[in-house]
Amino acid sequence: MCGIAGSVFWSGGREQGAQLNAALDAIEARGPDGRGIWQDDLCHLGHLRLAIIDLSDRAAQPMPSNEGRHVIIFNGEIYNFEQIREEIGSTYAWRSHSDTEVILAAYLRWGPECLQKFRGMFAFAIWDRVDQSLFVARDRMGVKPLYFHASENCFAFASRPRAIFKLLPDLSRQFDQQALRLYLESGYIPAPYACHEAIRKLEPGHYLRISANHFEKVCYWSLDKIGTDSTKEHKSESELLDELDKLIDESVQLRMVSNVPVGAFLSGGIDSSLVVAYMKKHATGPVKTFTIGFDDHEFDESQHAQAVADHLATDHVREHLSAQDLLALMPTYLEEYDEPFFDYSAFPVMAVSRLARRHVTVSLSGDGGDEAFGGYHYYKLAQDLSQLQRLPRVLRSVLSGVLKRLPNHKLKLLAGALSSEGNPQTFAFVRSVIKDFKQVMSPEMVSRTRSLEDLFATRAAAFASDLSPAEAAMRLDLSYTLPDDYLQKVDVGSMAFSLEAREPLLDHPILEWAASLPLKWKVRSGINKYLLRELAYRYVPREILDRPKMGFGVPMAAWLRSELREWAENLLAERELMRKVGLDYAQVMQVWQDHQDGRRDAQSCLWSILVLLQFVKKFEAAE
Repeated sequence: MCGIAGSVFWSGGREQGAQLNAALDAIEARGPDGRGIWQDDLCHLGHLRLAIIDLSDRAAQPMPSNEGRHVIIFNGEIYNFEQIREEIGSTYAWRSHSDTEVILAAYLRWGPECLQKFRGMFAFAIWDRVDQSLFVARDRMGVKPLYFHASENCFAFASRPRAIFKLLPDLSRQFDQQALRLYLESGYIPAPYACHEAIRKLEPGHYLRISANHFEKVCYWSLDKIGTDSTKEHKSESELLDELDKLIDESVQLRMVSNVPVGAFLSGGIDSSLVVAYMKKHATGPVKTFTIGFDDHEFDESQHAQAVADHLATDHVREHLSAQDLLALMPTYLEEYDEPFFDYSAFPVMAVSRLARRHVTVSLSGDGGDEAFGGYHYYKLAQDLSQLQRLPRVLRSVLSGVLKRLPNHKLKLLAGALSSEGNPQTFAFVRSVIKDFKQVMSPEMVSRTRSLEDLFATRAAAFASDLSPAEAAMRLDLSYTLPDDYLQKVDVGSMAFSLEAREPLLDHPILEWAASLPLKWKVRSGINKYLLRELAYRYVPREILDRPKMGFGVPMAAWLRSELREWAENLLAERELMRKVGLDYAQVMQVWQDHQDGRRDAQSCLWSILVLLQFVKKFEAAE
């Protein structure tokens, strides 16, 4: 796990040492164990190292190939690197025991097809000094971030966007209005968009090949076309559980490979408990687990986590925090999430990462289980709403109008969903942080940009034709919400404290298997995540695991009426700032007042607006 930054100037003749060091300084928490720079006349590569595999200097980066033609910088882990190394064998003269060198050797042998071999999380770049070309790749699910700028004479890239501005100090700072529209609706910026027009994100499962006269982007992996496997329709529950048991067991075992201490985040829910149970099978001693507890019992999962830890006999570490303790992380949040990012569960993620880093360098998590196996109530809702979508448009319009006039908040949301056209659009409404507060965006912003509904509908049109509305919703979450929200949250939140987070449930064999699983094994008799839940019961008793889903939240609604009110009102007073990012001042203030008076719970909409305003204000002040 590391931080990377690099640039290529096709006209050559540039010295980039100062810019590279400034870029690395901007993301230094990602790699506290080493720093390296490599340059030739065209290409400039920088690397920050968090040493996990092969702690020796032989594994340092940037790493040249044996003959010196190719140079690699790499962020992430290839968990099956030992198997790939064995397959390549003595045809390559190995100099280290690192996964970095395995990537380089695999690329020299198979070219871009090497990506099909890798099981892991990665963002890497390989420079070919002879062809004067760059190969850049990102892992299948986008666990590791990769931002880039491409122009006629220059290509620059980095783990975080702020590093690119250090590489290219004169780069345009113009905000991307399309990205801001999607952020305001979803709470994150979906790839390939980024906050600024001059920067893009490489999509998960894609690679780039770039030279002076060539720019090629290729999708090498996707779940989009995977439909239901009819053979799984007829298998028994026991057979399917055995298959899934084997897949997850292998994935967890691979992710325990490390030359530094390994632990796990433990919430007490299905996914993290299952991961820890498999870790226990392969660990030589008690597994170290970490949980954050809160004063507010509505958000406190620590007792549930303790029950799982007691059952699995882990070496459990729990830290209890107050609201003020979490709010003290605000400066870190605003610094490290260096593009607008709404998800305030980042606060507890940062807190548990800080706790874990005091004891280990690597921590496993349960991310991905909900999206792959049907864990969110949204999916059943998407299935139910699809039935209402069959009603005539006129009837839906009348029903929506009636519901909007009722005081109940959830009925207002149902009214909004009914007014959407088609299943992907309806799910976009359900997933939106703005919901029925879209009036906060100015008419100009709305008229010149595409909506989240349009983004979802376009992507869903490429899915396998036999997907149900619930499965299409899961696939949309796997395409956007998971990589651009949840995985970014964990990557940035953990790397802020130099901790590597690993996600066993995102091993691509598991995801492909789950994508072909019939819906009845995901959502069954009103039970979400049915099959994964039944597998968890093999390892942790039902009475410990069965509880309402909580999520990793904070009392934001209350904070905006108390601790954060003054900060928020100071930001909301800046009318010009609102206009610049496409917000309607009067409408935003009406939503703010409705929230303060208790007429509506608008915490999600307001927090997304406040984070955007704070980001723009801070960014412009730094210019």
